[in-house]
Amino acid sequence: MLRARPDLMPETAPTLRSHLFVSGHVLTPLAAGALYWEAEDTLLVADLHLEKGAAFAALGMLLPPYDTRSTLCRLGKILDKINPARVVALGDSFHRSECAENLLADDLALLTGLQRGRDWYWICGNHDPHLPASIGGTVCATLTLCGVTLRHEPSETPSAKEIVGHLHPVARIARRGAVIRRRCFATDGNRLVMPAFGAYAGGLNVLDQAFRPLFARPRLEAWMMGRHRVYPVLGSLLLPD
Repeated sequence: MLRARPDLMPETAPTLRSHLFVSGHVLTPLAAGALYWEAEDTLLVADLHLEKGAAFAALGMLLPPYDTRSTLCRLGKILDKINPARVVALGDSFHRSECAENLLADDLALLTGLQRGRDWYWICGNHDPHLPASIGGTVCATLTLCGVTLRHEPSETPSAKEIVGHLHPVARIARRGAVIRRRCFATDGNRLVMPAFGAYAGGLNVLDQAFRPLFARPRLEAWMMGRHRVYPVLGSLLLPD
């Protein structure tokens, strides 16, 4: 019987490359869950779900109220290391639109500090269709770079050239008698679905029915997030939940 080991990742697994491709463009997936497009000096993140703890608390479901600070600090470490000229947040950056207006002063100061000296784009999501000017940056529905559309929810167009969030993909594999389940980047070379970056965000298996129309299955790859790097796994090796 396979043992569930969520903490185990094949750190010694052979990796043929450290970059993935979307519509011929080279992008670097990061173990922290962000994506760096070096040619455009752009960092992409999806589904930050800032203030999810506060939103749940308002409904009487108490969670430790540190998710916003934790998520922003993790993002800050990536920005310090890469220092991109542009950041694009692919929707559901806030768990509710109104949460963006009620950020603690310290968290708002941290957020605006991360934006200093670079272009910042907020793509609207289903959780945050309206965002206030107080959070800074540019709010938009979609953004297109070099023929690749950046949006929150996947389009219905087959083989669309796009990078999206929304579905919070995770992948599950078996290795050396253990089961590993991790957040992942899912792609077939045309469309890429980003992992959720938020501290409290959940995940949906890439073999779930919701992903079926999005990818050419023979070309599906799941780039699973390890402790220090990201590991490409062929779609044929993935397991359902």
